[in-house]
Amino acid sequence: MTSSNFTIRAITPEDIPSWCTLRHRLWPQATADEHEREIAEMLLAPERYVAFMAFSKTKTPLGFAEASIRHDYVNGCDTSPVLFLEGIYVAVEARRQGIAKALFQFVEWWGASHACEEFASDTDVSKIDVQALHHALGFEETERVVFFRKRTSKAE
Repeated sequence: MTSSNFTIRAITPEDIPSWCTLRHRLWPQATADEHEREIAEMLLAPERYVAFMAFSKTKTPLGFAEASIRHDYVNGCDTSPVLFLEGIYVAVEARRQGIAKALFQFVEWWGASHACEEFASDTDVSKIDVQALHHALGFEETERVVFFRKRTSKAE
């Protein structure tokens, strides 16, 4: 897809350095090795994973979206397989130009072509702007979850 300001296409191995940089902006808690390992896993399973990247006219990477096909239960969904948005990021300076919408459309098209009837996603409850984006793109909220954890006593 080409707009007047950007182009979107499937990510190729040549895009890995830029993809890693953008992934680190979205998930800064992960190490470079973790990003590279996850990218390698995605590239080795094109029937399960997809990633698209947006580029400016000058070929500057502006954002990306990653998705997977999930066959396990996905909260709020009734069918299987389900297309699941694993992550989406648009560089701050490139926001509000339709890039996220275009990335979502590419992911949705890919999922539909892989027999997915539902498109699911999640985000942290505190990320109000990401929730607003999902609503604007036609997603409906299905539930809210609070996760808990407790360390077990170590047996001696």
